[in-house]
This record gives sequence, structure tokens and C-alpha cells, in this order.
Amino acid sequence: MTNWAELTQQLERFLRLVTYPIAYKKLEKAEELEKIAGVRRFDRRLTFCQVPTLVRRGGWTIGVTRNNLSERCARINGLAATTDNAVAREAEDFTTTWFSTLEDARKQMTTYPLVPPGEALVLAPLASGKFDPDVVLIYGNPAQLMLLMNALQFRDYERFQFHFIGEGACADGLAQCYTSGKPALAIPCLGERRFGGVTDEEIVLALPPGMIEKAVEGLQSLWKRGLRYPIMYFGPENDPSSALSRVYPRR
Repeated sequence: MTNWAELTQQLERFLRLVTYPIAYKKLEKAEELEKIAGVRRFDRRLTFCQVPTLVRRGGWTIGVTRNNLSERCARINGLAATTDNAVAREAEDFTTTWFSTLEDARKQMTTYPLVPPGEALVLAPLASGKFDPDVVLIYGNPAQLMLLMNALQFRDYERFQFHFIGEGACADGLAQCYTSGKPALAIPCLGERRFGGVTDEEIVLALPPGMIEKAVEGLQSLWKRGLRYPIMYFGPENDPSSALSRVYPRR
């Protein structure tokens, strides 16, 4: 079994993360929540934006079902069906906020990825090891997540591509990663900032759990080469030759 506590410790060591990495899992049946130690349930509505913050800042294990989430949050996370009526209602709402026409709003509603259907979700600090996640969410500043993606490219390079649908960043990150099996970087939306308390300098990276060990190995390799967080500022008025020669000595 994967040692999530050890991998989390290494991520926190190399990146100096401020909040806990998150384990996210969709459950086929709501009854499965009862098997997870220390899970907290709510008898009220939430936005999904609030749940990761309770986990990554409070260290809570949170279980949610369809009754806990608004229709849009539930649809993106696979807890509610995507029907023509649901899309029409959401699009109508968005014509008074994010889009100029109903047609533009409907385009957004029908082009973003959705987590496959299930009855419940559970999120917990990755280090708790309470379950093997479907997706790992890591919040950090751009420099931290840049180095994390550099670490993933250290071996078996690939060019990463990311998305922006506008309001609804959990689709760009979480759902995109879940459906594609690829890393998904997202700019947190207004909802995450307004209700989830995401700070101005934070962004989020969703990772397949199978890539966490590779990320740690890459961070270790970069560290040995002097490529580390925090990144030392050299200054725009200085001659960069001496610093560059240490990084690229053959040049």
C-alpha cells in the first residue's frame, strides 16, 4: 500500500506547502462513507469550494452527498445528472453574471468535464492514508506548483496543457484530472475565493495519485541540482552571468 504520509512529508519538505495536500475520492454508494474513520458529515448545504478548505486548512475528513451540494457543484462532481433542464437553469443564471448571452452561457455548461456518476464524495488530508484517492489536490503559489510540474517533467518529459472555463474551477482542475488521467492546473474561480477562502496568490494542481511518487523523485533530483523552493531573487539590475554559469557551467 502506498505510504501517503511519507510522500506528503516529502512534498511539504521540498515545496514548503502552507496547507495539506488533499485526497479526493468518489464513492459509488453513500453507505461507504460509514467505513471511513473520523468522517464528518453535514446536515446543510455547502458549496463544493468550501470542502477542500476544511480539509487542507483544518485537517478534517469530509463526506458529502447530493443533499449537501448545489446542483452545479453536484453535477461537476458526479452526484447529479446533467439534464437539458439542469443546463438550461444554470445557463439562465449565468446570463446575469458571467456571460452576455444565453448561447455563450450554454456553451460553457456543455463543454467542461464531469466526474462520472456516484452517490458520495470523501476528501481527507493525503497524509492520513484513510483511502487511496482518485485525485490529489495541491494548493500553492505559482513558484511552488511550477517546480512541482518541473519535477514531473524531469523524467519521461511531456508538455502539459491546461484549461480555463471561467467560473467553475473544479472542472478545470479536479474533473479534468479525473477524466483525463493527466495533471490539471487551475486558476481558482470566484467561488473558491469567495466561499472557499482561497487567497489571491494561490492556484491548484490536480494530480493522478500514481504521479505523486514520480513528483517527489523529481523534486529530489532538482534539489540536488540546486533548483529549489524558495527561489532566490537575483535582481533585475545585476549581471546574471555568474548565476547562469553556476546553473549552466558549459555555457
